[in-house]
Amino acid sequence: MKKLVSVAIALVMILSLTAGLAEGPLMGGWAAAEDPAVTEELRAVFDKGLEGLTGVSYVPVAYLGSQLVAGMNHAFLCQATVVYPDAVPYYAIVYLYQDLEGNVTVLNIADFDIGALCTYGAAE
Repeated sequence: MKKLVSVAIALVMILSLTAGLAEGPLMGGWAAAEDPAVTEELRAVFDKGLEGLTGVSYVPVAYLGSQLVAGMNHAFLCQATVVYPDAVPYYAIVYLYQDLEGNVTVLNIADFDIGALCTYGAAE
């Protein structure tokens, strides 16, 4: 009887752990945003991370997702424009890290070249 109770308790613990993992992102794994809208809260994180950055203006157009680490990584698709007259806008992905105290830093800014992603019709 003790073995049966122990097995039942272990099974309940495993099932509750599995259900908890299904409800939230896995540590270290990127989770795509359910909604790409840049909310006020996300915009505040974005603005805090890019505070003081000069030379290029970044406007977030979509929230791509997050990665749970010791804090949170965020990815934003942005329209970027170099700050000079007649500059041609382009797209970039801005990666930010938000630590547990709420500080935000830029991890990386990667130009988004849509042509590089499509190989249809490319010379082989």
